[in-house]
Amino acid sequence: MRGVYTVTGKAQTVVAAPQAVFINPGTTCSLQMLRAWLSQNANATSAQQGVKTFSKVSVFPTVVSATPALTSLIDQASKITGGTAGAAGTCGINSSANGAGTETDIYPDNFNVLNGWLWVPTPNDLSVFSAGSAAGFGLAFVGTPGTLTGWTFGVEFAEV
Repeated sequence: MRGVYTVTGKAQTVVAAPQAVFINPGTTCSLQMLRAWLSQNANATSAQQGVKTFSKVSVFPTVVSATPALTSLIDQASKITGGTAGAAGTCGINSSANGAGTETDIYPDNFNVLNGWLWVPTPNDLSVFSAGSAAGFGLAFVGTPGTLTGWTFGVEFAEV
């Protein structure tokens, strides 16, 4: 049985309109996106912030390598590994360059930074990225946040 994993960043400082998390399936398993979240702990001022989940093909972001964490200790290690270039079979967080590849919005939204944002798709809305596909999954800010420090974000996915 395959497992469920999270890719997260905690108390991150972000730059202009970053991609918070990017996961690109490899050739060994498909990925089903189960939830995504984004919140901020360094601001006491109410402000709206755009956010989106998306798919992206080619020219992937430059990210900080992040290893998927197990959500159950009985699961095997993820088939996805940490990487910095958005390559197949890798994931990362907090992009320094978003890459010029085409992005297709899956779920664009807005939230108040004092409340945070949580996306938990219903079964009919689950996004599945096929093994060996050319597209990866991302969670991104839409626009640059008013406060750049104190961001926590993540994506939970299942290998199927």
